[in-house]
Amino acid sequence: MTRERSPRRLRRRDRNALLAAALTALSCTASGCVVVHGERVVLPGATRTEAAKAVAAFTEAYNKADKAYDRSLDAPYVTGPFADIDAARLKAGHVASPSGNAGHVPLKLSDVQITIPEKAGWPRWFLADARANKGGDYRWLLVFTRADLGERWRVAYLTLAAPGAVPEFAKDKDGWGEAVPVSSTQLAVQPDELSRSYADYLKKGGTTFADGPNTSELRAYRRTQARKPGLVRQYIDQPLTHGDYAPLALRTADGGALVFFSTHHYEKQTAAANTSVPTPSKAVQALTTGEIHQSLTLESVAGQAALDPAGKGKVSIVAKVNGVTGAKGE
Repeated sequence: MTRERSPRRLRRRDRNALLAAALTALSCTASGCVVVHGERVVLPGATRTEAAKAVAAFTEAYNKADKAYDRSLDAPYVTGPFADIDAARLKAGHVASPSGNAGHVPLKLSDVQITIPEKAGWPRWFLADARANKGGDYRWLLVFTRADLGERWRVAYLTLAAPGAVPEFAKDKDGWGEAVPVSSTQLAVQPDELSRSYADYLKKGGTTFADGPNTSELRAYRRTQARKPGLVRQYIDQPLTHGDYAPLALRTADGGALVFFSTHHYEKQTAAANTSVPTPSKAVQALTTGEIHQSLTLESVAGQAALDPAGKGKVSIVAKVNGVTGAKGE
């Protein structure tokens, strides 16, 4: 794919100049001045300083919310699938411990690698790949987005990737990454079709996705759980593709893309007559509406990152975070 180039080479500028350029770029020539609209100009989504400050601001807000089990404290810093997962986690924690999180350990990010793609239009976004003091050796992948110059940077995707699973990204001579259009047909699966393709795969199987814990192994596990003595489990998987749940794709050095996308899932547990559904965890109970008699339906949202190769090949899910966001007893 040939990358669209900016009509003007971006040089080093301070933060205010770059923000102003994101709205309009003014080019003065001998014949006068021409306004180039920011939605049409290819620019980095943020300055490096701005991105680093956004990571620090999110981490501070995340820690405050986790310590108090108060979703209002980091709500302005999260969006999309991660906002749903984070809000449910904090709500469940508050129900169990209204006075706060006695076991709180502040999140600390280190070795933060920031990739800022150049692109035209909104949303602007960037990826922070970091080591954390939680989650073992997994790398934390945080995708920050904003839909307008006046908005705060928010984390839409937070996924965990095993060591070595994060690919090398394509960068130009100035170190800027490349955003891949979600409608690109030059990848194995069009990025804006990945959510639907993954939901279909979980239901029917197929050859679109490479084997792994979030594909073939997940399907095999579901088969073992579908029917147990006195209990039936049913699964429904749905794509999430619009607004704050839209996919975002970053070009990798091999010509493919790392695509972040969302999905929506349901698991219904139905007990046979004269038996009962297994007692859910306290966290799930905190999110449950209705009375659990013969069935319990769990609702969850997932954010995942997939390596989508150029041309043909299988898509690999390299990172995924799934969280229960609600439950209904009947």
